[in-house]
Amino acid sequence: MHDDLNRLIALAYKHCSEGQVDTALDGVRFNRVSAPTDPVAGVFEPMFCVILQGAKRVTIGDQTLRYDTSTYFVASLELPASGCVCEASADKPYIGLSMTIDRAMLAAVLAELPPRPQARDTGFLVNPITPGLLGSVHRLIELLDAPEDIAVLAPMIRREILYRLVQSDHTGTLQQIARVDSRLSRVHRAIHWIKAHFDKPLAIDLLAELAGMSRASFHRHFKAATAMSPLQYQKALRLQEARRMLIVQADAQGTAHRVGYESASQFSREYARMFGLPPARDAERLRGAPPAPQFAEI
Repeated sequence: MHDDLNRLIALAYKHCSEGQVDTALDGVRFNRVSAPTDPVAGVFEPMFCVILQGAKRVTIGDQTLRYDTSTYFVASLELPASGCVCEASADKPYIGLSMTIDRAMLAAVLAELPPRPQARDTGFLVNPITPGLLGSVHRLIELLDAPEDIAVLAPMIRREILYRLVQSDHTGTLQQIARVDSRLSRVHRAIHWIKAHFDKPLAIDLLAELAGMSRASFHRHFKAATAMSPLQYQKALRLQEARRMLIVQADAQGTAHRVGYESASQFSREYARMFGLPPARDAERLRGAPPAPQFAEI
């Protein structure tokens, strides 16, 4: 696989500069960083991520994962997270690649395979990368050198990548999220409601009803899928949105109310716990610093 990685790195250098770069392939993005970074908070979308050079560390709820050139990462749900590049240098920059997961395409791939038993409810995983999967990624990125072939060949190669991901996914994560009656899909319905109403009081009974579960079962499966409780999930969304708002306006108390906090002091405590400084001081630092990197999914 070493030679495959070197060829992929050479392709990446041709098609990505420093930072995040969207490619001509829909939903495929490079991220190139020449030094380790501080943690940056954001929200993962359902995606597959592979590292061509360097390493990254991601914290999701109460779990911290490290992945590098020997592994790949998959998120099958929208997940608040904090990520940082932990291995990178000017000589050997971190280079990552991500591909969004098309649920309809994934469902079509799964329809052609025998069903597998559900193993775990996790909404994310890190697995060893296989030569076959790396070869599929290489064929996809090669299309950047032949843009006239993208429309016809890219969907076929993306299906191939999804097939190889399913074959190496012993947790059943991808199988669950593509099937409407699975536990992960039902948790996903609740996540969709929380994202749309993050500034409103959390309605656990409604969320459990949306998921088709009892309250106790909903809490258990939500925590298994996201590594956090529904309340912690909502809190992460609120605080990330508050930080974004504070960069452009310094009204911490008004921001607290706009993202759903009734108590400004509680907002300040929880904000400082997540970002290391109280809201006003953090906002002042962010406005006076060079533009921070965007949350990098890869």
